[in-house]
Amino acid sequence: MKKISAFFAAVLLLSAFAMADVWKSDKAHSQLGFTITHLGIADISGHFKNFEVTVNASKPDFSDAVFELSADAASIDTDIEMRDNHLRSADFFEVEKFPKITFKSTGLKPAGKDRYKLSGDLTLHGVTKPVTMDLWYRGTIENQSNKKPTSGFQLTGTIKRSDFALGNKFAPPMLSDEVRINANGEFTK
Repeated sequence: MKKISAFFAAVLLLSAFAMADVWKSDKAHSQLGFTITHLGIADISGHFKNFEVTVNASKPDFSDAVFELSADAASIDTDIEMRDNHLRSADFFEVEKFPKITFKSTGLKPAGKDRYKLSGDLTLHGVTKPVTMDLWYRGTIENQSNKKPTSGFQLTGTIKRSDFALGNKFAPPMLSDEVRINANGEFTK
């Protein structure tokens, strides 16, 4: 009897996953950015040029969504080539050794109208840590240019670079330990 129950539970789980809609980030209308404080007096921002995000959800309000991100660490861009090359080096991201940054959500909790706490595992510089970020579901419309449903999200939060052994030679206040994340995206089915 337990084998039959386990079988039906597995079938229900697979059926629910099969019914989920898959949403992909629209590269032209999405950005994965960050900001760090330099010398305690100035904020420096940058972004990753190459990344993909997939959202799987079966509910129209995305309350059951699962988010997955993969970004190319070498695509870091702060508008200063010398700084970008330094960030790609062994002092920071070590892109030759750790070419990918990944995130996979593990939970989504309501935090107000169209707002959630998104938890998941972030892998950065070869280190995986649980993180929780603020997620704002900005709505879904029919995009007039391609006639497809398009949904918008904004993700904000803070991580500590020391948790991921990034730039350990550069103590605060030279570079703040806190790195603010700001990602905005449009997703189509």
